[in-house]
Amino acid sequence: MAQDENPKNIVQSVAKVFAVLRAFDTSLPELTISEVAGRAGLDRGTSFRLVNTLCQLGYLATVPRSRRYRLTLKCLELGYTSIARANLKTLARPLLAELAPDLVDAASLGMLDDTDVVYVERVQKDLAINLDRRTGSRTGAYGAALGHAMLAHLPLDKAEDVLRRSNRVRLSERTLTDVDDLMSRLSLVRKRGYAVSDGENAYGLRTIAAAVLDSDGQPVAGVSATSSVERMGLDEFIQSVAPRVLAIAEELSTAVRLSFGSVAQARL
Repeated sequence: MAQDENPKNIVQSVAKVFAVLRAFDTSLPELTISEVAGRAGLDRGTSFRLVNTLCQLGYLATVPRSRRYRLTLKCLELGYTSIARANLKTLARPLLAELAPDLVDAASLGMLDDTDVVYVERVQKDLAINLDRRTGSRTGAYGAALGHAMLAHLPLDKAEDVLRRSNRVRLSERTLTDVDDLMSRLSLVRKRGYAVSDGENAYGLRTIAAAVLDSDGQPVAGVSATSSVERMGLDEFIQSVAPRVLAIAEELSTAVRLSFGSVAQARL
């Protein structure tokens, strides 16, 4: 759902508070008032008042024997607890609903289980093609955009092993089954950040998928968006859908990293 971008509807004082909090990072964990002002893009007087307010509320603390300030662990309360107690299915559900059915016909969250992709969340309108992708259903990772998106981020030897052990049957006349061809496809996916299937998994359907990555860059899940070929052309599909899928995958990846991986623990 698109957010109202009218600047009149933005509470500037709230925006300034978060600008102060974002001024601190791992490279500069301790800052003076002047440094906060410079990094947050605020004047020194405003920064002084906001820093002191955040100290009173417990989100900032003074560094002993200095004029510097640091974030406190209370900042973890600003979303960490709710994120950590959730799981990828819960977090993905409203994001997938932003894609389907307004932009595409179906949107999914899937996870690798050995040589298969298992669909763990799905938002779908009626498809003209009878395709079973209910929660819990499986498809070979070798033949699905979701599978390619996740396999592309595995070590090369592990991805090749998965492909060689797969039962690589042709799902349509466009399905890639040769391991060398599939490895070349994974290299392309890795370079551009997303996978595209144009009738390879099911004739008449197009899919774009991107991986959800942990802090080590390893795939914990994948997000996909699928549309019938009649809905839009391939170029328009890629231009319209790829940025949205990438944004959702990055949002979920951020949740995995911020929760130190806990949201990805409930696997299948």
